This record gives sequence, structure tokens and C-alpha cells, in this order.
Amino acid sequence: MTYMRFSGKLPIAAGLLSLTLTLSVNPANATRLPGEHEVISPLKKGGWESLFDGKTLKGWHIYLKEGQPVSDKWTVDNGAIHLTAGGAGDLVTDKEYGNFELELEWKIAEGGNSGIIYHVHEDPKFKASYNTGPEMQVLDNERHPDAKQGRDGNRTAGSLYDLQKPVTPNAAKPAGEWNKARLIIKDGKAEQYLNGKKTAEYPTSGPEWDKMVAESKFKGWEGFGKYDKGHLALQDHGNKVWFRNIRIREL
Repeated sequence: MTYMRFSGKLPIAAGLLSLTLTLSVNPANATRLPGEHEVISPLKKGGWESLFDGKTLKGWHIYLKEGQPVSDKWTVDNGAIHLTAGGAGDLVTDKEYGNFELELEWKIAEGGNSGIIYHVHEDPKFKASYNTGPEMQVLDNERHPDAKQGRDGNRTAGSLYDLQKPVTPNAAKPAGEWNKARLIIKDGKAEQYLNGKKTAEYPTSGPEWDKMVAESKFKGWEGFGKYDKGHLALQDHGNKVWFRNIRIREL
């Protein structure tokens, strides 16, 4: 076998190949050449952030009551946020979000009703979070009357409440069982998933959105769906409900 011996200097072509491989394998550490745009690794943006530590309600407050103690009806129960009785008010994040991906698990009591509401604009002229924020429905489909109201199931669990019938109906598990929800809002478009099944897909603004609102109970509501950034809310609809494993990443 013949071995080739190289001097300490690589040929120009080999040197360029080495530089190309280095840039491809580790763009974050590479030195940019004049006129090049920075290569941003997907790992640098959109890291997951926990919204619930499993022990306290730090990072949350009652709608319109920021800085005040959270109602004792919102408790932490075995690693989950638990609404024990109605009358507490909606629980909202201290922080606002625009484009994001949200994941959480929820469990509803028999006959119960609640919701996951986003882009909530907190202002005294709006008395509740649902005055401005669209809602991903949380419901006991078998026992709560809302499941049979509205149109084509647009008030059932996982749906965009009163605005769109489910893309995939009957994705929810029965009352008392945990459901995994996922909500993605990105550049004026939204997708909702329940237990791995897509339940809603829609624009969050524009003619199609305006038509949906005009044909819903929200017709004429000042501020409803008008904000592209806002708080997340867990709804107090008067029934026992649990939420856990809540995390978000900004997009």
C-alpha cells in the first residue's frame, strides 16, 4: 500500500472543503464572512418555558387583580392547578404572549365547563377574559348542555368556542380523565389539538375571521379577537377543573 505524505499546508480546494464542513456542522460558532447573514439555529429560538412549577401559582393572578393574593379557590392539588369552586375569577398569566405554542393537560369534573383563553387584553372596561380572548373549550361533552348548543359541535371540548365546529370531533376523553391540549398561534394563523388530534384551524384576523365572529355570539363585542398579543387565561366557569404540565414556547 502506498501512503501519501502532505506538507503542513492543505491545498486550496481541501481548505475550502474543510471550511465548508465546519460552517455546516457548527454554524453557531462559525465566523461570518463579509456580506453573509447570521445563521440562527432553531435551538436558539423558542425554548420551552414552564408556566407552572407544580407547587405554587407564581406567575399567575386573577383577572384585573394583578398584585393581589390569588383566590383560595384556585389551589395547587397534587401537582395540578385546581379550581375548587366558582366565584374566584379567571386565572391569567402575568406575562403576555403573541406568537406561541402552548401545551398543557386538563381534567374536568362531571358536568363541568371551563376554557383556555388567549390574547386576553386586561382592561377594566372588559369585565372578563373572554370579552377579548378566543377560547379553546374545556367541557364534559356527555353531561354539560353546551355540547349540544351552538352549531355543529362548536361548543364541544377542543373546539374554538362558538366560532368553528371541530375539525376532528369527539377527541376529548370523558370527565375525570386527563386530556392533552396543544395550541399554536403563529403570524395570524391558529391550530388547536386535543389528545393528538387537530380540532381547529383558522386565521386570527382578516375577512374569514370577521365572518366567523359575525356569525357567533361574539358579534358586535368590542375588543373580541382584536389583539395579537395578550395574557393566557384558565377560565372559572363555576365548575371544578384541573390543569397541569403547562408549558409554552414563543415563536
